[in-house]
Amino acid sequence: MNQHLRTDPVPFVDIGAQRRRIGQSIDDAVGRVLTHCQFIGGPEVAEFEAKLAAYTGAKHVIGCANGTDALLMVLMAKGVGPGDAVFCPSFTFCATVSPAARTGATPILVDVDEATFTIDVASLKRAVATAKKLGLKPKAIIPVDLFGQPADHDGVAAIAEAEGMFVLDDAAQSLGATYKGKRLGTFGAATTTSFFPAKPLGCYGDGGAIFTDDDQLAAALRSIRVHGQGTDKYDNIRLGLTGRLDTIQAAVLLEKLKIFDDEIVARNKVAQRYAQSLGNIVTVPRVAEGNTSIWACYTIRLPKGTDRDAFAASLKAQGVPTAVYYGKSVHMQSAYGMFPVAEGGLPVCEALSAEVISLPVHAYLDEATQDRVIEAVRGAVGR
Repeated sequence: MNQHLRTDPVPFVDIGAQRRRIGQSIDDAVGRVLTHCQFIGGPEVAEFEAKLAAYTGAKHVIGCANGTDALLMVLMAKGVGPGDAVFCPSFTFCATVSPAARTGATPILVDVDEATFTIDVASLKRAVATAKKLGLKPKAIIPVDLFGQPADHDGVAAIAEAEGMFVLDDAAQSLGATYKGKRLGTFGAATTTSFFPAKPLGCYGDGGAIFTDDDQLAAALRSIRVHGQGTDKYDNIRLGLTGRLDTIQAAVLLEKLKIFDDEIVARNKVAQRYAQSLGNIVTVPRVAEGNTSIWACYTIRLPKGTDRDAFAASLKAQGVPTAVYYGKSVHMQSAYGMFPVAEGGLPVCEALSAEVISLPVHAYLDEATQDRVIEAVRGAVGR
């Protein structure tokens, strides 16, 4: 049968293939936790934090329950609250923005760069002016390292320093990527990530982590993740959360971390083939010079006028799944529409929301399957 007639589905993210590779080692690791029964705060948590610190170069790693809590915990530790402005790109998942709103601060939504999809520093400058006009104090910037690649950290840092703000880097999709030769995890006051199962480094449930070089911030974060605990559990010295990373998830992540770099190499090979084969018919993602991506998503931009739903249906009929990240930027969603946006609006976010679509990308996508995806895309665009 001709390859293009195959309709067996291509996995969008193939956790099963990864499990076939390291399933026994993960089962053994989980079995050790089941034997020692330290399900909260077991030795695997500290071991994983130490190995992740060594991997990123961060002085402190604080494991936590998920990537959203990670962001919220840092904002709480830094005293963010009513009257403060927190600047976030709008072309992202709402979890970047919701922690700022939950502190009582005001998120100010910012446009993104057309080529990299990450926060646009010119729009960020305009957003700072918007905040001041509203009588808000510029307090924090949350750049997002989107779809696997870093934001413009030098540009963001310069604005933060000029305005007396701190930077909280949202690396939920991009842990393992590098910015000008340096791994994410050491930019700004803190960096956060998520270990949601579909992430390139994902656990078997929810999980997250915070990275910082600040000793005092690290101590506050360790307190916040256990109800604001002080010297003991009945000496709570601040408001906190139940924000811990559980031991079984840490055990799973320890095994996955061993093959993480190998999987990043494989993802980059897939992305390279896509770019070579599709770059003349769709707008393929571009990694900024000097940076690397881990390709958490491979997001293309369809030609103007393309019926995205019809494009997705055409691929689906050939067994090729797609996903739209993000069909509505945050400022277009009903729960967030009341928050201010940068002066001049967010035209790039709105255009991307209408035109982008993501293709399957993972470390176990063989070349024959990549060719199926490529042929399906070329056929759908041509049609």
